[in-house]
Amino acid sequence: MASVRLEALKKTYPNGHVAAQGLDLEIPDGEFMVLVGPSGCGKSTALRMVAGLETPTGGRILIGDRDVTALPPQERDIAMVFQTYALYPHMTVRQNLGFGLRMRGAGRADIDTRVDEAARALALEPVLDRKPAQLSGGQRQRVALGRAIVREPKVFLFDEPLSNLDAKLRVETRAELARLHRRLGATIIYVTHDQEEAMTLGSRVAVMRDGFLQQVAPPMELYRRPANRFVAGFVGSPGMNFLAGELVGTLNQQPPSKVVGVRPHDVALVTAGSGDLDAWVDVVEPRGSELLVYLRLGGRADGPELRVIAPPETVIAPEKVVGVRLDPGRLHWFDEETGQRLSS
Repeated sequence: MASVRLEALKKTYPNGHVAAQGLDLEIPDGEFMVLVGPSGCGKSTALRMVAGLETPTGGRILIGDRDVTALPPQERDIAMVFQTYALYPHMTVRQNLGFGLRMRGAGRADIDTRVDEAARALALEPVLDRKPAQLSGGQRQRVALGRAIVREPKVFLFDEPLSNLDAKLRVETRAELARLHRRLGATIIYVTHDQEEAMTLGSRVAVMRDGFLQQVAPPMELYRRPANRFVAGFVGSPGMNFLAGELVGTLNQQPPSKVVGVRPHDVALVTAGSGDLDAWVDVVEPRGSELLVYLRLGGRADGPELRVIAPPETVIAPEKVVGVRLDPGRLHWFDEETGQRLSS
């Protein structure tokens, strides 16, 4: 395996659109790095530049100590897994897994050994003689993963590999990817728009917006100490609440020109009149292990929205007034104009 380093990487298309701007990112050997952000943020463009499928208009890409910026994909010793699987329909699973090795001139014995190891790791042994049309979506994705594994590349690149799977299969395949990374110690760069996927898989997560890196950190650091308001709102499900204006009483710890953020899990519901604020209950969504409650502050239906996660046994009904208690130690303060984090 190998490390990957992006140095001031930039991509500007002929029409003037800047897809990536000044990307500086160091990915150590063996790390599972996830690039995450909304559609159009530049994450897939960054991945395609590492793969050699897009040519940078500035900066450098290093894999190990080798500058690969100008090298074609086949000379970078990488393997890429796409969301579309890209399997050969006329070949069996075994033939699909070994195809890349055959093209590289590997010997029959070596191919068989590597294919058998990958099939065992991905629980594909029962379907080795089937063709892709006879497989489920999850099995096809595992074949695509296996085809990358048998090549033993220096770096694995994943571009939204789970987006075509249903919710149950996504969760199952996420767990398989985590086990695979632990077993192989592989260097992985993984692109997704799903922040939950990013948080559960990544050793570190790089959040992107409009071609720029917003923050690079371990998942829980992103959650607990977001660098700016964008990261705070993007990471977490549901996202952070933001309230502007002057907060009084026990919460009046910052000037009114600031924006305060609070996560739905950090809000406590109490009896009306006994909290920091009163709120009107708008919608209550049971989610099995918890309730998602939509409130309107000020005790009226047209007040600012506040989302709260409450225990499943909470007794609460729409169109009632409740109290809200906020823990000052769990508030996040941001500059109203720049969006940058202010609190320690």
